[in-house]
Amino acid sequence: MSIQNNRLSPEELKENFSDVHPPFEHAEGAVIEANRCLYCYDAPCTKLCPTSINVPQFIKQIASGNLKGSAHTILSSNILGGGCSKVCPVEKLCEGACVFNLLEDTPISIAKLQRFAVEKAISEKWKLFTRKPSNGKKVAIIGAGPAGLSCAHKLSAEGVDVTIFEKEEKGGGLMTYGVAAYKVTPQFCEEEVDYILSLGGISIEYGKELGKDVQLADLQKKYDAVFLGIGVGIARSLDIPGENLDGVVDAISFIYELRTHDYSRIAVGDKVAVIGMGMTAIDAATQSKRLGAHEVTMIYRRTEHEKPCTDVELDLAKLDGCSFVWLASPKEILGENGKVKKLVCSKMKLGTPDASGRRAPVDTGETFTLEVDMVIKAAGQIPFEGLVNATGIENKTGKIIADKKGLTNLKGVFAGGDAVNGGKEVVDAVQAGKDAAEGILLYLKK
Repeated sequence: MSIQNNRLSPEELKENFSDVHPPFEHAEGAVIEANRCLYCYDAPCTKLCPTSINVPQFIKQIASGNLKGSAHTILSSNILGGGCSKVCPVEKLCEGACVFNLLEDTPISIAKLQRFAVEKAISEKWKLFTRKPSNGKKVAIIGAGPAGLSCAHKLSAEGVDVTIFEKEEKGGGLMTYGVAAYKVTPQFCEEEVDYILSLGGISIEYGKELGKDVQLADLQKKYDAVFLGIGVGIARSLDIPGENLDGVVDAISFIYELRTHDYSRIAVGDKVAVIGMGMTAIDAATQSKRLGAHEVTMIYRRTEHEKPCTDVELDLAKLDGCSFVWLASPKEILGENGKVKKLVCSKMKLGTPDASGRRAPVDTGETFTLEVDMVIKAAGQIPFEGLVNATGIENKTGKIIADKKGLTNLKGVFAGGDAVNGGKEVVDAVQAGKDAAEGILLYLKK
C-alpha cells in the first residue's frame, strides 16, 4: 500500500473526470423537455430556488425558441446561473419541488435546461445587460467567489465602480477551487467570470489577501463601501492522535490540488478512508476512486438517514464503488515510519433525543480498525475566526453577524455568503451577494 500518482492512464483519467451530467446533445432535445413543463402558476420550483429564478418562464422561452430571452430570465436572477446549473443540489431545490414528483413521474430537467440556455449565452458572449453610466461611487469587494461576483454585478449594473480583491490567481471561489472536477471545469468557471466582467465597471486584483496584502481599515478610507465575501475554508480538525502523520490530508486541500493540477500528478492512496458525509466528503471520496484508489471507505458518526449529503450524491459515491460505515467516529490514526497504516474508529449509537428531537451519537466503548494508507478529513469547515476578529467585525466564533441586507456593525461594511451563513450552497451565496448589493445601494444613497 502506498500513496502515488499516475495510477491510471491518461485515457482512463479523462473518462473518469468527464462531465457527470452531460448537456443536451441537440437543441431539439431541450425543446422536447421544455414542452413537458406544465408552467405552473405560483410555481413551487421558483419558490424553492434561493435566487427566485422564474423557472416556468425561462422554460417556456426555450420551448418557444427564445433562447436569448431564456438566458436573460435566468441571469437576471442568478448571474452565476451556468455554474449553479451544474453544482446545485436540485433534487432538494427546484427539481425536488417539481409537481411531477407528486404524479410519480420524472421531474422536469430544470438544471439541464438552465445549463442549455446559459452556456449558449456565455459561449456566444450575448450582451444581455447594459450598465448605467458611472455614478462616481466606489465599492471594494473582498473575494471573487459567488457572493462577491453576484454583488459586484448588481452594483456595477447600477453605475457603481467595483474593485474585487481576490487572494487566488483566478476568480470563481468555491466554483473554481472547491468542487469536484467532473461537475464543472475550471475552464467553464473562467469563462463564466469573464462573462460577468464583460458588463464593465468591475476590475479584479488577484493575489490580494485580506489581512496580508489589503487591510479593511484602508479600504474603508478609500472606498464608499466594502463587501466581504471571504467564505469559509479552514478544515475542521479531528483532534485525534496520529492526525499529523504522512498520508492525512484535508478534503479542501485535496480538491484544490485536483482543480489546479493535471490529474496524473495527484497522488492518492490504495486504501483511502474519508471522514465525513457532506458534499465535500462525497467529492473527495468519488475523486479518490476516479484517480485509481482501490478501496475508498466513508466514515460517518450518524446513520444514513441523518447524512448531510443528498441521496443523489450518495448514489454517485455508491456507483463509483465507495463503501460506507455508519455510526462510527475516528478515534486514532496509527502509523509506521511516520506514514499512515491504520485507522481506529469508535462504534457509536444514537442517544436520547434533545429538545429539537435530534439524537446525538454516543460512544459505545467498542472499536474497530481499518487498514488504510490515506485519510481524508472532510468533517466540515470553520470560519476564518482570527482574520475576522482582527477586523473588529462582530461575529460568533468567526461567523460574521450581519442583517438581512448584509450590513455589519462597522459603518459601510457589508458581508454575505458562507462568511455569514457558515457554509451553504453556491446559490445561497449568489442570493446573499444580491441582497448585500441592495443594501449597499441604499447606503450609498444616504
